[in-house]
Amino acid sequence: MTRIISGRAGGTVLDVPPRGTRPTSDRVRESLFGALESAGVIDDARVADLFAGSGALGLESLSRGAASADLVELSAPAASLIRKNAERVRAAGVSAAARVHRANVTTYLSASTAEWDLVFLDPPYDIADHDLTKALVALAPRLSPDATVIVERAKRSAAPDWAAAGLEAERDRAYGDTTMWWGRPVATRS
Repeated sequence: MTRIISGRAGGTVLDVPPRGTRPTSDRVRESLFGALESAGVIDDARVADLFAGSGALGLESLSRGAASADLVELSAPAASLIRKNAERVRAAGVSAAARVHRANVTTYLSASTAEWDLVFLDPPYDIADHDLTKALVALAPRLSPDATVIVERAKRSAAPDWAAAGLEAERDRAYGDTTMWWGRPVATRS
């Protein structure tokens, strides 16, 4: 069972697509969000949850005080399920905007004019490295200067190609067979 772990909607149960997604476990999300809260990047953040699946990462952010979340998912059934999950979070008292976009991630990013402070990319584990890089390249112009980007992949996967997107690695952490890579825009030197 997947649920919102903490915040205003804490305990709210989320539906998960029956196939084609790999939800981030509660244990991993709890650790990740503890680190994000310690870094002070959630409050009032504009969030993008790319390859959203159930929407758990974006919705958890809203529950913990993010200002808005754009949840992008190509699968029509999964996008419909994210809308239902967002309604449950709203019913639990979260008033921040949760916008669900049924689209290919790279296509969506290339057409978007939004700017985000916190971005989650949780693609299918079998995504080709060059497809992840294309998504990061499309994402980079949409990031605020102090943005945090989290990429979740299988531990056996290569690290994201941050440099190709003009981003830099910040840190990484393995949780069982999952690794979370943190990146950010390259600091401009004056």
